[in-house]
Amino acid sequence: MSQGLHTPRVAPGGTLGILGGGQLGRMLALAAGQLGIRCHIYCPDDTSPAFQVADRFTCAAYEDEAALAVFAQSVDAITYEFENIPAATAAILSAARPVLPAVRALETTADRLTEKSFVRSLGIGTAEFRAVDSHADLASAVAALGRPSVLKTRRFGYDGKGQTIIRPGGDLSEALARMGGQPAILEAFVPFEAEVSVIAVRADDGTVRTYDLTENLHHDHILDQSIVPSHFSSLVEVEARDIAARIIAALDYVGVLAVEMFVTSDRQVLVNEIAPRVHNSGHWTQNACLVSQFENHVRAVCGWPLGSTERHSDAVMTNLIGDSVHSWQGLAAEPNASVHLYGKREARPGRKMGHVTRISPRSR
Repeated sequence: MSQGLHTPRVAPGGTLGILGGGQLGRMLALAAGQLGIRCHIYCPDDTSPAFQVADRFTCAAYEDEAALAVFAQSVDAITYEFENIPAATAAILSAARPVLPAVRALETTADRLTEKSFVRSLGIGTAEFRAVDSHADLASAVAALGRPSVLKTRRFGYDGKGQTIIRPGGDLSEALARMGGQPAILEAFVPFEAEVSVIAVRADDGTVRTYDLTENLHHDHILDQSIVPSHFSSLVEVEARDIAARIIAALDYVGVLAVEMFVTSDRQVLVNEIAPRVHNSGHWTQNACLVSQFENHVRAVCGWPLGSTERHSDAVMTNLIGDSVHSWQGLAAEPNASVHLYGKREARPGRKMGHVTRISPRSR
């Protein structure tokens, strides 16, 4: 479907509201500024790095109805950098201004059981899974799926948090206790060859574009590097990009989302998780594409035509975690490296402080 010209939700000189003030909100605000769009950041954390680059910010709780009302009246449309938006917050804002992507898409992706059931309903593969609400459920699920298997909370959790591996001989009661009494899901262990992701973007008119398949390497459950191109064949890439396109269309989603997948040794592509927002594994697009994931998200939610997702260079994006950010001077001296620092005050173990993207001429 072609992208016709129409009156945008947010024109140059207008204001986009962003819920969340972390590094993703910061990079969204920087991308919006490039398009002549002002940003108003709303976040309860007074040390939010996005505040440093925004035209305006509000530091208030997500439950502060008066502050939310003032925020909504100051912007033309609203988006977010994180998916766990309180339902009451979303309701207040949606009544006053367009909130994109539509919050109803979050209802599908916020719960791992709902999310995997949705993906399966599209005829797309995932690991086998079972709902777990009790010790009896867990025992039954382990009997069906075997060991090792992965027990996860159904809601929240990222970078390895909220999950535990059930190994041969492991105590089920102890594993269930680690869930803190929250509803859980058991997933069969996938002996994957690689973890990959595809960043997709969709416009109001249904236009969908995807970025190249990204191969992801993790360390201590945190993304370490994202590499493009991946080492997989074009057949795997086409399938993965098609999966992402089908998911974003089925959600009637406007904006950017990431689909994280496993590629098995026999070249099956299985969906692991959907992230309904701009994503760490797409940071390479800032330097290796004409239009980054951040700019395309801003374009989509503001009602602009989408930009190109074509890659002009090969890229390796490396996260700067904790004290590794202190190497910024040496990184800045590298001729083919682009350093992105998030402006966070304190480097802590496991904390994402920035990233560096190294580019080289496109090989394929």
